[in-house]
Amino acid sequence: MRLPLLLSVPHAGLRVPAEVADLCQLTASEIADDGDGGAAEIYALEPDVAAFVTTDIARAIVDLNRAEDDRRQDGVVKTHTCWNIPVYRTFPSPAQIEALLASHYRPYHAQLTQCANAGVRLAVDCHTMAASGPPVGPDPGVVRPHVCLSNADGTCSDAWMAALLRCFTREFGPHVTVNTPFKGGHITRTHAAEMPWVQLELSRAPFLPDADKRQGVLRALRAWVELTNHG
Repeated sequence: MRLPLLLSVPHAGLRVPAEVADLCQLTASEIADDGDGGAAEIYALEPDVAAFVTTDIARAIVDLNRAEDDRRQDGVVKTHTCWNIPVYRTFPSPAQIEALLASHYRPYHAQLTQCANAGVRLAVDCHTMAASGPPVGPDPGVVRPHVCLSNADGTCSDAWMAALLRCFTREFGPHVTVNTPFKGGHITRTHAAEMPWVQLELSRAPFLPDADKRQGVLRALRAWVELTNHG
């Protein structure tokens, strides 16, 4: 039986779309370094859940976990990667940015909204994080936990967060935090009006192979469903 969960995997993509392909100056390695390395493998759980949404577009080009009007350096269409590397030879025009949003950003969020009526109890925005904070981020240079669960202090109930913490600690050990260093991004905060959401971040540190991380995530989510079936 499929788990009554929606998994969103917004940062596993590596593709530079045609709208800005001639402007982007990043190498393939730099594109990968800005994204969620390992996420495509770790969260390959579509057969196990009620709903699953992802994209092949690179985070460095369209960041689906930012507000549509976020025009900061690390906003929805970035000027620099999280490692402070310039993305473009010439920054996209307003028309090109609109084309990116229309083709890639809005359809992703529309899919998430549609999943609110798909028998989903909890939505999980799934990410991987650098082992230490990159230059552009909330914690530059700080060693990160193996797992960070975040709910923006309200996108998922405290009782459900406590159950998630228990289940992930059982699988991944004591290095599991809540709302540190991340507190829940735009996807989690925005779509929580439609259903409960939580953001999940796994460190890219090699404390386990990606295949084992995947199995640990699946076991933790199964355990959470069983633990909260009557609560």
